[in-house]
This record gives sequence, C-alpha cells and structure tokens, in this order.
Amino acid sequence: MTQHPESESLAELNAEAERLREQIRHHNYRYYVLDDPEITDAEYDVLMRRLEALESRHPELRTPDSPTQRVGAAPSEKFGIVTHRKPMLSLANAMSAEEMREFDARIKRMLRSDADLEYVAEVKLDGLAVELVYEHGRLTVGSTRGDGINGEDVTANIRTIKSVPLTLIRQPHRRMPALLEVRGEVILPRRAFERLNEERVKNGEAPFANPRNAAAGSLRQLDPKVTAARPLEIFCHTPGAMEGIEFTSQWEFLEGIKAFGLRVNPRSKVCHGVDAVLDYWNRLTEERHALDYEADGVVAKINSFALQERLGEVSRSPRWAIAYKFKAQQAETVVEEIVVYVGRIGSLTPVAHLRPVQLAGVTISNASLHNLDEIRRKDVRVGDTVLIERAGDVIPYVVRVTKKGHPRAPEFQMPARCPVCNSRIVHEEGEAAYLCVNVNCPARMRESIRHFASKQALDIDGLGDKLVGQLVEREMIRELDDIYKLKLQDLEALERMGAKSAQNVLASIQRSRKTTLDRVLNGLGIRHVGEATARALAQRFKTLDAVADASEDELQSVRDVGHEVARSIREFFDEPRNRKMVARLAKVLDIAPVEEAATASWPGAGKSFVLTGTLDAMSREEAENAILAAGGRVTSSVSRKTDFVVAGADPGSKLRKAAELGVRTLSEAEFLSMLPRRST
Repeated sequence: MTQHPESESLAELNAEAERLREQIRHHNYRYYVLDDPEITDAEYDVLMRRLEALESRHPELRTPDSPTQRVGAAPSEKFGIVTHRKPMLSLANAMSAEEMREFDARIKRMLRSDADLEYVAEVKLDGLAVELVYEHGRLTVGSTRGDGINGEDVTANIRTIKSVPLTLIRQPHRRMPALLEVRGEVILPRRAFERLNEERVKNGEAPFANPRNAAAGSLRQLDPKVTAARPLEIFCHTPGAMEGIEFTSQWEFLEGIKAFGLRVNPRSKVCHGVDAVLDYWNRLTEERHALDYEADGVVAKINSFALQERLGEVSRSPRWAIAYKFKAQQAETVVEEIVVYVGRIGSLTPVAHLRPVQLAGVTISNASLHNLDEIRRKDVRVGDTVLIERAGDVIPYVVRVTKKGHPRAPEFQMPARCPVCNSRIVHEEGEAAYLCVNVNCPARMRESIRHFASKQALDIDGLGDKLVGQLVEREMIRELDDIYKLKLQDLEALERMGAKSAQNVLASIQRSRKTTLDRVLNGLGIRHVGEATARALAQRFKTLDAVADASEDELQSVRDVGHEVARSIREFFDEPRNRKMVARLAKVLDIAPVEEAATASWPGAGKSFVLTGTLDAMSREEAENAILAAGGRVTSSVSRKTDFVVAGADPGSKLRKAAELGVRTLSEAEFLSMLPRRST
C-alpha cells in the first residue's frame, strides 16, 4: 500500500525530492550532453511535475540549484558588470589554406620544432560568447564576453538554458573543483530561429536578422521569463580560471567538462598536423548547411596546454589558436519594397523586401536595413539591384548597390505617423531611433500588457503570453484599460481557459485595482522609466495628473531624471491617446501615494546596494523595496561603484568580490538596524 505523501515525514519527502533532482539532472545530461535520452518526454514530465508538487507543498525543500528554479528572478532594470578573472580573448582569423599553413609554420618556428603539431579542431559557432562560473559544483555567475575584460551579468537568464547544468555531476574518482570557469557560445538553433521570426512577423514585429542576433537579444532580456520562452542552447569550448582541478590538454578539458555535465560539440576532433585541420575544414564546409545551428568557420587550437603556455598571446589574441573562416557567399537581387516594422517597444525598423534569392543554402527574401542613416549611407532605393552577403554565412545584409533602378526611385523616408496606429513618430536629434510612443499601438500591445501586468507593476497573476496573445488577437483588449472591462464569460470562452482559471485571472485583475502610484507609472511602459525612477516620480509628484502635467524642468528636479528621461516622459503624455487612456485608468484604479524617501541624513541615501544570500527577516523583493523607499539604489552585481553589500545566508561569490574590491559588507542584522524606522 502506497503511503500518502502528507503522512510522510519531512525527512522522507526531502530524500524523495533529492532523488528526483538527481534523476532529472541525469536525464538532462543524457538528453542535452550525450544526445542519448533514456526516457520519453512524457516520463520526464512526470518526474518534473512530482518535484514541482513536492516543492510547492513544502517550500523549505526547495534548493537554489533545483531544476524547478531555472526561472525565478525578477526582471532587472539593467545588467550589472562582471570582471572576468582571466580575459576572454578574441581569435585571429585565417581566410585561406595558405594563411593556415603560415600560422602552422609560425608556431613551429616559435617552438623550434619541425614535427607535426597536434591540434583540436572545433566548429566555430556564430552565437554569443559567455562565461559560466561554477563554485564547488554550483553555477554562481553567468556573464557575456563584453569587451573581454568586463561582461554583463546575465546569470538569471543563463539559468533558464536547459543545457546549462545548475549543478555539476559528481565524478567517482575526481573531487569537485573549488572553481571551474568555462567559456562557451550561446546559440539559437535554426529551426527555433525560423519559428521565432514567424511569430514576430505575425505580431507585427521586425524579424531578427539572423540567429546570432536572436540569441544575443534573447540572452540580454531584462526579464528572465522572456529568455526562458526561447529555446537557447550552449556549447562549451574553453577554460577560464580553475582551482582544485587540472587538465593537461584541450581535448582532456573537453572530455572532462563533458563528464561534469557540460555540453561540448560532438564534432570536435584531434588533428595531427595542419593538413588534417584543412581536411576537417573542407568536410565541414560541405556539411555546414545540414547543421541545425549557424557556423562561420573552424577553430584550430594547439592541444597541449603546456605548449599554449609557452606560446602565450599577442595583444588580445592567443598565439596558439586561429579561426579559419568559411568563404563569404554573395548574390545579387532586387529591392522590391522597403517596409517599416514596429517593434514590441515601439521602435521602427526599415526592412528591405527582396526578390527571393538562394544564398548559403537559404532563401533570402528580406534583410534589415537597420535605420535611416544606414539606408542613406548606402543609398539603397526601391528598384535597385543590390549585392547581398551573409557574413560568415549568417548575417544577410546589403553590401552595396550594384545597379541603380531606372528610372531611379526617390530616397526612402521614414514615416511621420506610425504605419500601424497612425500616431505621431518621435525622432530625437542625434539618435538613429524612430519611435511610436502610443502605448496602445496594436504592434506593441502584447508587450504593453505583459509589462503592465508584471510583478513590479500592477502584479496581475495569470496574464501570461498565451492568454495575452488570445486577448489581443480577438481584439478583446485594444487599450490597457480594457483589462478592467473583461468579464468572466469573456475569459471562459478562450482556448484552454476553464472556469476556475478564468475566475482566478479575473480575481487577480480586481485585486490589482488597489495599487500605488509608482506601480502605475512603471506599468505604463514609458521609455527610460523603470521601477526606481517611477518610485522617485511618485514620491515627488504624489498624483498621476501631477506627473502628466509636469514640465521637463520640473521632471528634471527629480533624482535620477535627466534631460533624456524627462523628454521621454513628456513625449509619452503629450500623445493624446496615451493621455486619454491614463485618464480612464485613473477612474478604474484606486491609486495610493508612495511613502516619502528618507532624507539625505540616512547613511544609505543615494548609495548603491547589492543583496546576496538569503535573508531571514524579509524576502529579497521586500529588502529591495525597503532600500528604494529609504532613498537608496539596488544593483545586481558588485563593482567599484557599489557602496554596500548585504550578505545573508549562503552569500556566494558576490561576498568574495566585495572583499576583493574593498566594498563595505553588512550582515543582515546591520542592514536591518541601518534601515530608517517607519512611523506606524
């Protein structure tokens, strides 16, 4: 007879949860790293649902590295900076077999050897370079390459990638390293890229130019939930700093990290001599169109780490590695039309619709023209014959006009009104961007609703992407305040929306009517106005009408509001459709004022705080709100500009970084005593 879960002891439930976590990690390894699954997707889902149910019923069993915790971070206003322990170097390029032989000969001269060199040849992926940091087997930091010295902290987004293990697999005869830094490439597979672009075009958004741009844009989303919705993958290929573990060669490193559960490209190969590398390049040149990811060449690395150390580096590139790029492919075609797409945040992007042409195994029918300045520089017009190239067989772009149309079409002009909603377009002098500022523009309505309903704004639970998509497609929501006109029968009529779910969504909408001014200002989606700025505006102006009526000079009197932010706020409220919608919102919402921030006498006023670890007295969100309410600022990573690091239990690498930079650290008790007392 099976024992009912509620009658089991907490210790038994904890043991079961850990068993489930280990099983799920094992099956992730089989699926993502070995490409050899042992169970079906349905069987995997059963394991995951059981673990989710256990952790939901007993939150104390939930661990930070649980497979259920890939998406848990709140959206960020901006990314913090991560300084790489070892620089992330760029590679020198070879464009021909002759240049590869010259590279090989140069290394032999430096090593004073005529013997064939042993290389590891790897597929050169065209994605976004990242670094993963594992401390004692747990993923603690994920960052972009940036300038090679400093990158962006995208840890919350990296955690959403299913092929990135949150915890390394323990090896029976090898200790878990104290520190293991691994560099890799985040990619978006071709099939996923095509599906994403189809969805973007359907939603009136400009398509991504190529999978690399899509991968970079997906990983740099401020909301990890957006990243999680896109099927990013990773291949790891290069070591960073390491403590408590050693490898003697590149091949040993690849095999070693694969055993730890990190994904490496199975096409990597040991090559004896430069001729073997050239053979590898020739084979991959023939096969690359059959790959489900974009590749723009081959990377050849000296296998021995000892020889790599002897060879060293020059400028920002290693002497022991080189990228042999594929030959760029070009084709001529005709620009049939230049169309402007409106993006999810109102940005206008001109796109060239081309006479379809085959290029690098793909039919090219459009290419982003990026902005008006680029069109002017190349003098691209409708009817012109243009040379199209895919740089590295990835990025379709117009190289130049090869034959002008006859008669020549007039110069392209950006529209003065939005092509979707006919609202005025804003273009600020000195900037390339053209923007539709109508928050109710159908092209940006999905994003407007998603942001308005987010936890940091009106906090409407249940308004997810799929539901919002149905509401917009059926024109049940045309403007933001239509959310509050929804009825139970409206929601029940939607696909996959049962009576109970509809009631829950409607109840959440009703609860959101009672809110605060800062949440409303944040939810409106005004460009450059995030959570902290919205709070500062709310504290200064007290009412929605006062913010809407404030002049640019009055707005600039608010902390953190400069000329650009003030101008953006004024442009938003100067759009008549926005003003009318805000007036209607004010009638259906019960908007409370926001507490005044602490005076400058508070030690943390105007100072930058970073939170790390788990606090006992309050949640992370409550701590952030307390700092903001008192007049401080909260950032996600430690830098020399950080004033205080608040360390709770299990603080992780941020505490060590604070010590290295000499940043003052506060215990939870010190932080709580530092916060100003609130009158009751």
